[in-house]
Amino acid sequence: MKNTTLCYIEKDGAYLLLHRNKKQNDENEGKWIGVGGKFELGEMPEECLLREVREETGLTLLQYQLRGIVTFVSDVWETEYMFLYTADAFAGELTECCSEGELEWIPKKKILGLELWEGDREFLRLLDEDAPFFSMKLCYKGDKLVSTLTKQYA
Repeated sequence: MKNTTLCYIEKDGAYLLLHRNKKQNDENEGKWIGVGGKFELGEMPEECLLREVREETGLTLLQYQLRGIVTFVSDVWETEYMFLYTADAFAGELTECCSEGELEWIPKKKILGLELWEGDREFLRLLDEDAPFFSMKLCYKGDKLVSTLTKQYA
């Protein structure tokens, strides 16, 4: 199993998204996603979040919130536990070059028109609704979402 973080950084009604179009053999190739990545040995989720955001964007998060935990189950890839965050305060300058793709501020109302994983649409809807903390299980066959299970906490 792998553990990852994903963050949707918000500014002026837009999220900072990464268009994954640079890495070879990228399971996210062509998709628009938030920023984040895999845990390093011994990291807690917040350490991974801060490191990955800084490495991919050049930004230092000043205020962020854990919004949910998403479990990805697939017949192709290993099971993944993803800690999902939003952030609305940061310092620094956005990097001009990210090794994994192109960074772009996308207005929230336009995001669902992009090429996204189907499961991402599920948790983005909850973020948009400002849902309470949630746990979500997304099951895929290949790149097709076949089932979703969600539990929200008050």
